[in-house]
Amino acid sequence: MEPRNYRMVVSTEKDFVAVSAEADRQLHHWLGDIKRYDTSALDEGRNEIAEGVTLDHDASAGRHGSYSRWRLRETRNDKDGTWQSTLVVRSGSRKDARRTWLQVDIEHQPAPDQPHIRANTPGIAKLLLDALPAQDGLADVGTVPKFIEPDDVDEVIEELCEQDRRLPIIVASVPYGQDAEAWTAKVVEPVFRHLTGLAVMYVLRPEAQTAFNTALEQHPVFGGGIRTYRPGVDPAWRPDAQRHPVMSRTTIEANLKRAAAILASLPQQLALSHPLPEPLDTLPIQRTRPRPAADTGSLQGLQKELKAANRLLKDAERQEESRAEELREFRRRLKQAEDRDFDQIVENDQLYGNLQDAQRTVRFLQKQLEGAGLHAAAHTPAPEPADQPGTFSEILDRMDEFPHLQFTGNPKKTKDLDAQCIGNWVTVAWDALHALNDYAAASAAGNAGGDFRHWCYNLPDDCENPFPSGKVKMKESETVGNNTDWRRQRTFPVPKTVAREGKQFMQAHLRIGGGNTVSPRLYFYDDGPGTGLVYVGYIGPHPDNTQT
Repeated sequence: MEPRNYRMVVSTEKDFVAVSAEADRQLHHWLGDIKRYDTSALDEGRNEIAEGVTLDHDASAGRHGSYSRWRLRETRNDKDGTWQSTLVVRSGSRKDARRTWLQVDIEHQPAPDQPHIRANTPGIAKLLLDALPAQDGLADVGTVPKFIEPDDVDEVIEELCEQDRRLPIIVASVPYGQDAEAWTAKVVEPVFRHLTGLAVMYVLRPEAQTAFNTALEQHPVFGGGIRTYRPGVDPAWRPDAQRHPVMSRTTIEANLKRAAAILASLPQQLALSHPLPEPLDTLPIQRTRPRPAADTGSLQGLQKELKAANRLLKDAERQEESRAEELREFRRRLKQAEDRDFDQIVENDQLYGNLQDAQRTVRFLQKQLEGAGLHAAAHTPAPEPADQPGTFSEILDRMDEFPHLQFTGNPKKTKDLDAQCIGNWVTVAWDALHALNDYAAASAAGNAGGDFRHWCYNLPDDCENPFPSGKVKMKESETVGNNTDWRRQRTFPVPKTVAREGKQFMQAHLRIGGGNTVSPRLYFYDDGPGTGLVYVGYIGPHPDNTQT
């Protein structure tokens, strides 16, 4: 599910009074000079600054800390719903070295039966970051990407490895032979356009690339690719690389606008799901009351107060619905996370069982050989797998090695995985194709005994190509099947002898990898009883669903 709201949370070493004054100046500039609203007489409480536009302001100072808060609500008409923008300046505590916190939230509260509109980076966030020295942990947060020079590598690595930072750090590389400044202006800045306040942005200079990628041997970025580093990078642990997705140069240059939206999605999601720092999380709920009319004894004055009260009631109803939708969304995400955890537990349990069985078998055979006086043979290492492919492109070139499979998918999507590949994706895909080929032969002969998942779970004794049944799903959810766009993304070409239309909705798929936004999948259709083949319709990034 795409994140809808925008949230920026940063801190600064400047004191609360100075930050509040600067925030007030930038807010007036944003409202008055950019949005063209009347800011000549703003005060505490509710301010009507245009037709359908209100600005609520509250502030407090006390022994539990100080804060200033502004909330802008723009309702041009009932059909378009309401845009709500909130700015908070909050004094820190001893736990965070008395830093001052800044929070900016933008959300769309739609009218009934109208869709949500995704919030992009607001102008006020850019103004604040340009006016104030803001940080997230060890890293400075700005509005434009900074270059990583050779002397900066150690400092940036320290920022990447920091466990307590909130924001992802996004590093763009420069392709070989390209001028760094020209590439940044032409490609990086347009792709980074939605990241202000959501991420720390860097461009890795070519002369710093070797040192950077040597220090991050398991987490490199190069060739014009862009990598998003979540908090707490572990440079020495290869599996950690799956947490930090890579966007290839091919994907970026194909459509800069689309690449910018994709790149901002994860930082936006992390900003909304990360718990707020304690000083911001403990703020009281903002409640605004209408100001009393000057002449409350007259009918006109009472009508004015009633109209203001009705507006506040309507605002409250929309905010309540927005919070309810937010809660529903978090519940959906929790359920999805639980489902993913269960799938992973099943797969890990099966792999562990297989490992234990294999180790027991090895020990038994070693003892048998030792008892027969063949001690050297008992401890001779097994040969390495012969001629394993190293890329997805090579897998496609060798599909003719699988006589019972036919690849009908888009080769470009498969080859694009090479620029984003991490971990053992190629090996898993190669093993999957071997297992599918064995199954397809048995299916064509009528000896499979069930579908591919059943085959993987009940392997024949002479099977040389096992595959974890926990990585196999034979059906999509009803939600995916009933969504026209998602169903279309899983409909792939097949011969007209298989389907009259020349395409088939393929539900069966294999999990090739996980842990990031690519999470490659292999989709297939078993036509063993018909043409005697299994059709591989797709090897590529995870298609859209309720979790993407």
